[in-house]
Amino acid sequence: MLWALLALGVAVYFVSLGNSAIWDANEAYYVETPREMLEAHDLVNPTFNYEPRFNKPVLSYWIVAALYKVFGVSVAAQRLGIAVGALVIILCAYVLASVSEPIAPSVLRPPPSVLRPPSSGAWAAAGLAAAPRLLMFARRIFIDIWLTAFMALTLTFFALSEAHPERRRRYLLLMYASIGLGALTKGPIALALPGLAFALYLVVRREIGRVREMMLPIGTLVIAAIVVPWYAALYHAHGWIYIKSFLISENVERFTSGVGVQLHRGPFFYLPVVFSDSFPWSLMLPLAAVLAWRSRSRLDTLLWCWIAAIVSFCSVSAGKQDLYIFPIAPAVAALGGLAIERALTDASRRTFLSMTLAFGGALLAIAGSAVLFLFQAAGRVYALESALVVGLIGLVGGVATLALGALRRPAPAALTLLATMIAVNWAFVVRVLPEFERYKPVPAFSRFLGPRLQPGDVVAHYQVSLPSMAFYLRRHVDQYFDAAAFVDRILSSDRVFAVLSDDDFAALQPRIGSRTCVLDRRPTFDVKLRRVLAREPLPELLLISNQCR
Repeated sequence: MLWALLALGVAVYFVSLGNSAIWDANEAYYVETPREMLEAHDLVNPTFNYEPRFNKPVLSYWIVAALYKVFGVSVAAQRLGIAVGALVIILCAYVLASVSEPIAPSVLRPPPSVLRPPSSGAWAAAGLAAAPRLLMFARRIFIDIWLTAFMALTLTFFALSEAHPERRRRYLLLMYASIGLGALTKGPIALALPGLAFALYLVVRREIGRVREMMLPIGTLVIAAIVVPWYAALYHAHGWIYIKSFLISENVERFTSGVGVQLHRGPFFYLPVVFSDSFPWSLMLPLAAVLAWRSRSRLDTLLWCWIAAIVSFCSVSAGKQDLYIFPIAPAVAALGGLAIERALTDASRRTFLSMTLAFGGALLAIAGSAVLFLFQAAGRVYALESALVVGLIGLVGGVATLALGALRRPAPAALTLLATMIAVNWAFVVRVLPEFERYKPVPAFSRFLGPRLQPGDVVAHYQVSLPSMAFYLRRHVDQYFDAAAFVDRILSSDRVFAVLSDDDFAALQPRIGSRTCVLDRRPTFDVKLRRVLAREPLPELLLISNQCR
């Protein structure tokens, strides 16, 4: 049963990859930038919207470009890359939960088995595959999925090096290669966070002297061999300008002063994120903490140090985003899998596990009820027919899990919880995503504009971020945030097509109304609780032009 659920949980990541349009704004950059690089026959200098884009390193663009070369340019090809990254994360959770108690460095001969019974790994992997946040991220956020994948590999290879001292050199070399690939994906954070976590692990284990075993000189060479060539090519073409901008603005200033981040969050912002990112197995963290305190094993210590280091580091940053701590997900899943396996074989912990699962079932039932209320009973303005399916699955599965947990049947309760989450994921992919397309205006606007655009026409956006239009139209889109500049463009002699909100159009109409007409209007989905409960009409985006004949 568990293995069947794991197979179903993983399969949904590869189903209907092209059944929904690009998600603005993050996904658009990783669909369009590789296409422009291939179009320009330039794999060194990434561009987006036909303008330089050096705010992230290049590896994610190379991965998508390679997929385009094999499968052709499409959103589905790019999402296949994200799905593979998610599969790597799930596999790492399986391996981490399967690694046995590492042997002490002084012991020369390894134990005959270095793997736990496969159930711990299967529990961990199935729980992570069932996590709704991982599935949602694996449909739209390429760079953070692959950063998490490379950091998960980094953690996994370090754990294996601890469990296999006779193969330490091999695993450490693979660990450093993973760090290098992570750094070429999102920058020095892929080096800083693992370094902090592993240092904390050695300090907690009172083995700081073992840093000499970490092969730091050769590891530095491995990382440099992966990272330096692209930066060298970048320096040769542009000097230090883009390198300094990325290292300082995108890393140091974002961390110290929150540059580019609109919302400033408090120091405890990540506590609920830890719970939501890895649900359902984040429920097991209290039980895992109790069991880890009893066992004091190296694996438990390593996983907790990984979580503590990443969450603590990100909590003191000025620019907090929930995705920044997502690399803890495989460690949380591994702890959850280990906790379930240990509790199922320990009569004194079965009650704790049962109550935890009952609590999870109650949360799931409440969430299902909330979905039914918000998207069915709260008013047809925000109605999604597929929400009925998702809400009912959550409600029924949650109640069943709650009942099994209350009856002290932890194994069936855990399986029911997994089955419910996986069923929700399938409903989300097969039903919700296609129905959600009506709230994505860019494909419809692009279909309208495509056959009408001529070489001298201008396409512009005012006060909206819809970068995917550059992919659908295969041309540059002007972006305006200043009203005076936008009005001047509309009043110019060029033929202009512009997208803006109905509120902004109403505000600007006294200045541009006589020259413009509305060609199309589309609703967008603004999921804010106060708007849903107030039954406010959906916000709309307009496509206008200054030449309407």
